[in-house]
Amino acid sequence: MAGEDEASRNKGFRLLGILDVQRTPCARDAILHGAGGSVAAGMLYFLATSRVKRSFDVGFAGFMLTTLGSWFYCRINNAKLRVQQRVIQEGIRNKVIYEGTVLDPTNKPKAEAPSGPS
Repeated sequence: MAGEDEASRNKGFRLLGILDVQRTPCARDAILHGAGGSVAAGMLYFLATSRVKRSFDVGFAGFMLTTLGSWFYCRINNAKLRVQQRVIQEGIRNKVIYEGTVLDPTNKPKAEAPSGPS
């Protein structure tokens, strides 16, 4: 029994048998935004024209466009965030390595005071 529960938890939810929504970053949000975009586009087109079949087509197109737009936006933001994290980690690593040495960028040479009146 415990093995079955663990296997069902690890399987996750697969969309169309390909995309594991639970483990893929941004997938869940993109699907939810797509569903909202689909309903909004289909309903607005139906209220404007009263054409059922065409409203479904517009709703499906709205789903595809909203899902893909949300997916790419989220993935690009995640990539930017990972780059920023790498830069910060490298900076912290360099700070630890160079702290207290001559190469430490925060250790500024002190200006020498004049030795006496001239």
